[in-house]
Amino acid sequence: MDKALQTMVDNMPEKTGKALDEWVKILKARGFSKHSEAVNFLKSEYQVTHGFANTIVALSKEDSSLEKDLVVEQYRGKEELLPIYEGLISFIKTLGNDITITPKKGSVSIIRKRQFVLIKPATKTRIDLGFKLKDIPTTDRLENSGPFGTMCTHRVQLSVISEIDQELKDWIKEAYEKSI
Repeated sequence: MDKALQTMVDNMPEKTGKALDEWVKILKARGFSKHSEAVNFLKSEYQVTHGFANTIVALSKEDSSLEKDLVVEQYRGKEELLPIYEGLISFIKTLGNDITITPKKGSVSIIRKRQFVLIKPATKTRIDLGFKLKDIPTTDRLENSGPFGTMCTHRVQLSVISEIDQELKDWIKEAYEKSI
């Protein structure tokens, strides 16, 4: 995916109110046979601008292969981290059906109404898990946001799947609950 298209996908939740995977689900449920019908539907029913509507429809035809490809690329050469990623995603999906999982080039955003968790394979041996947890003090494990800057308030570094323990799950759940 070229840089301009990736930027458009990254900005989609803010500009259109939904992430790409949410739009794809809506379009699949309607089953449009023509590109123009789907574009006109998004424009009239959701007030999506023509540029975003056209991009959404075009990318929806690629299905979830786009998202899977982004995750595969993130973990190329870091395959030993995939069980940690999959464990995180598996737990996050139990929190509610109002969660959007949005893979990007270098990370995966977990969004409710806004991003509450960010999963990033930081090195070949470590995933950085970013959180939005305002007013929570840092600890030895729940560090300041570090390389995430203002995207997150805190970070936890994960190297083995056993680090997805109850304490970590509680932080993820709290971030989810605060993202209303």
